[in-house]
Amino acid sequence: MTLHEPPRTQTPPHDADDASPGAQTILVVDDLPANLEAAARFLTHHGYRVAVAQDGEDAIERAALVHPDLILLDVMMPGLDGFETCRRLKASPASSHIPVIFMTALAETPDKLTGFSVGAVDYVTKPLDVAEVIARMRLHLTLHQLQRRVEARNASLREEIAAHELTQAALRRSNIELEQLAYVASHDLQEPLRMIASYLQLVEERYQDRLDDDGREFIGYAVDGAKRLQKLINDLLHYSRLVSKERPLQQTPCTEVLELALRNLHVAVEESQAVVTHDELPVVAADQTQLVQLFQNLIGNAIKFRSGPGPKVHVGVRHDGDAWHFTVSDDGIGIAPAHFERVFVLFQRLHSRSRYDGTGIGLTLCKKIVERHGGRIWVSSLPGEGTTFHFTLSPHVGSLAQP
Repeated sequence: MTLHEPPRTQTPPHDADDASPGAQTILVVDDLPANLEAAARFLTHHGYRVAVAQDGEDAIERAALVHPDLILLDVMMPGLDGFETCRRLKASPASSHIPVIFMTALAETPDKLTGFSVGAVDYVTKPLDVAEVIARMRLHLTLHQLQRRVEARNASLREEIAAHELTQAALRRSNIELEQLAYVASHDLQEPLRMIASYLQLVEERYQDRLDDDGREFIGYAVDGAKRLQKLINDLLHYSRLVSKERPLQQTPCTEVLELALRNLHVAVEESQAVVTHDELPVVAADQTQLVQLFQNLIGNAIKFRSGPGPKVHVGVRHDGDAWHFTVSDDGIGIAPAHFERVFVLFQRLHSRSRYDGTGIGLTLCKKIVERHGGRIWVSSLPGEGTTFHFTLSPHVGSLAQP
């Protein structure tokens, strides 16, 4: 069957309104009323709504008015031909997305290429075979629907990403403000706290002959509380300075970092008779001050949570892909697997202060330092069999996205 059927009328048909509700709309553009009549008949028969236009100018107006799902466009028309009509349709935001299929007797390759160049999605030659036209229409309508869904989904994703970025920016600002507040508050608390501790000790010294055992005990508790609070404030200052006082990452020899950390831990190493060994350590991209704090906290923890005198601590390292994988291993009391995540949470303690002192900030500080350096930190352990802290660092400054 072709569209070259004897015309039933010599006047162009009205737009067909007897299609099923929700049917897709096809705009047919042809300067011959007979072709419009035949097209409207067979498209309506296949369940489509039909709009018609007899020239290019009318087609552009009708497309803006009825918003068709697809346009069947004749090429050879008086006035605006099909190529120019398509070009103008594609130039308009209101109709640029509508798929256009050309209908023409022009079957030469240059004509087809011209059709594609002005924005058509397909090209069928006259006389038209109804089955072929319907098949091509269905294909491009389906593709168009899928494309619109993808575009809608992409737009939704872009909105979600934009909202997420705004949320992240707000969180970053909030974190910076909180860290600045913690820094200021901690810094300002130090002086009055020193005064409290000093005057309590002065009272104990001057009036010890007037105090009974309970009085001296109460003052001892107060002084101990003040010292613990002072340590907490110092740890909070270290934590807040990670952002407010951070320095650019530079190539840093880990051997020098470890030496500085052990120098700071000299008293603890001597008192515990600890033996600290290490592999040959590499050069990494780091803020040296923060890296010293990282090694100092991890080795200090290994010494603190020892099983007995002479704890053994080993700093190991191996190359793992594009990063260095460090380990700090000990033979201490160990950690139950249920607490592996908890140990990195701020102010979380696994033991009472009567057994082990501390503020619960040290490992949180380690996690923040490692993440600031683009790495990750985790722990492996068994109670009574020692603990190994793992962390990764990049070897090169250029491989890190600077915060």
